[in-house]
Amino acid sequence: MKRRAVSSFVLFDVTYVDGSQTSHRKVPSAALTEPDAEAAVKAVIEAQDREIALASGRPRGAIKAVVRSRT
Repeated sequence: MKRRAVSSFVLFDVTYVDGSQTSHRKVPSAALTEPDAEAAVKAVIEAQDREIALASGRPRGAIKAVVRSRT
């Protein structure tokens, strides 16, 4: 039987400057151990947004707020 790699994520809700929102964005829990965790989480989500924009051809706006999801 194969062992699964253990990876843990934390979910965040994101609000953009244009008023749009996304929910339950996965961020590796390792980002929360950084000295400036809020900036690290925002950087991870911005990197995800860039990848999504490349695939879809529709860029995302700037992030206004990032809040940990209640699940």
